[in-house]
Amino acid sequence: MKTLRKIIKIDEELCDGCGLCVPDCAEGSLTIVDGKARLVADKLCDGLGACLGSCPTGALTIIEREADEFDEEAVHHFLAEQKKPVSAPPLHSHKNGCPSARLQSFQAMTPCQAANMPTAQSGSVLSHWPVQIRLIPPTAPFLENSEVLVAADCTAVAYADLQKGFLAGRVVMMGCPKFDDQQLYVDRFTEIFRTRKLRSLTILIMEVPCCHAMLQIVKAAWDAVKPDFPVRHAVVSIRGELKEISAW
Repeated sequence: MKTLRKIIKIDEELCDGCGLCVPDCAEGSLTIVDGKARLVADKLCDGLGACLGSCPTGALTIIEREADEFDEEAVHHFLAEQKKPVSAPPLHSHKNGCPSARLQSFQAMTPCQAANMPTAQSGSVLSHWPVQIRLIPPTAPFLENSEVLVAADCTAVAYADLQKGFLAGRVVMMGCPKFDDQQLYVDRFTEIFRTRKLRSLTILIMEVPCCHAMLQIVKAAWDAVKPDFPVRHAVVSIRGELKEISAW
């Protein structure tokens, strides 16, 4: 039933898709679609505006318009659905599955070996496959007792020393918080933090606003589990400079 009430409004021209508003909505009524914040459904928004303060561009406001009544029961059902375990992505070959999604571990150079290798001859320090967050299941054996690097996709081409400076000795999980499914990311990291023993976690992001959503995603998973390992994050400028390194 529709009624005149307060509800969130998203200015698409101002919204840059950073995703910082998503974890601040306790009802889960906000999501990122095609690089913009969207209302999942009117009935999931209580109109209180808890998300307003997290928007760096001022794209979120509270207005009064005709909308479906806020449905608290629908919110509980929606949140419960979101918490269900995420299935591994389907494999697409007829018989053996897509090679790009098949788990592989291989011998990588140690950080010391990588540091002493001539630049022209240095090989990759990558120790496993796949590398995309969506394709790495929490059960992947290379996650156990590992040091994990969560890297935004663009850092691989922006930061010249990513291999030696961050990847060596770590398991990398890469993704884009602007265009990928943020809730899938939260669920994936939550399950990994709950079931795998990690030694450390490093988050590498770009300086652009949308990339900071990766910090919010990892923090949401961290808050759900409260694991016991050190976390730090680093920021790379669009010109490839390492601007900031700090611990949580």
